[in-house]
Amino acid sequence: MAKYSEKAGEKVEKTMHEMHEGKLKSGSGKKVTSKKQAIAIGLSEARKEGAKVPKKKS
Repeated sequence: MAKYSEKAGEKVEKTMHEMHEGKLKSGSGKKVTSKKQAIAIGLSEARKEGAKVPKKKS
């Protein structure tokens, strides 16, 4: 399993919480229902903030 920084873990936890509340939206504005998509959004946000996150697979 990949190792993520503590900051990245917190960001993913926050996005998962938002998803369960029904407040998380994707780039197109639609509601996110997929657990995988919520994790991807959290890692992407953490990456933008400079957290230690492995690069995206192309």
